[in-house]
Amino acid sequence: MGARVVRMFRNVNLENRVHREISKEKPRVAPRHAVKPQPFAGSSEALETAETVNQKNDPLLSHLRSVYVESTDPAAPPPPAAAAAKQPSKEETASEVAERRPLKVILPGGLYSLAELTEVPKGKLTIAEALKALGSHQHEPKKCTPEKIAQDFSLDLKDTKALLEFFIPFQVHVIPPKNEKVKKIKAS
Repeated sequence: MGARVVRMFRNVNLENRVHREISKEKPRVAPRHAVKPQPFAGSSEALETAETVNQKNDPLLSHLRSVYVESTDPAAPPPPAAAAAKQPSKEETASEVAERRPLKVILPGGLYSLAELTEVPKGKLTIAEALKALGSHQHEPKKCTPEKIAQDFSLDLKDTKALLEFFIPFQVHVIPPKNEKVKKIKAS
């Protein structure tokens, strides 16, 4: 029923509105950009252009002759036998082990579909280690100081302080209601 009423009001005086719109003066179209007509193949302009293009330019040719390009193929990869023959020395292996530390927090198998890690490079943290360090510092800031966290996880002290200052994952803010009549949850 409402659609009929809306249609009636929409179509009231429709013909007069259409005539008024049609009789309005139309806006003028913007003038087109003046384009120079393309010369035909047989015209004199086309012949002059073709002559200038085909004409030899001696200074440009002499510059072109002075350019010398030398190209070489990239070095071929070493054969697989040579790669297997090169074993890391004991010194290299010892330095790599010294730069890694054992994992402090063990994730349950299959969590986040990550590969199981046993070692972490020094100066780096896994997500689980970072969350554990942040949580322990938040619960016991006097016992778990930035210096102790930096020492336990082989981190830089400056980075550890920045991590504890700017990364706060478990902070809850309770905003009190504006009026006192609102029921509050009692802490148990």
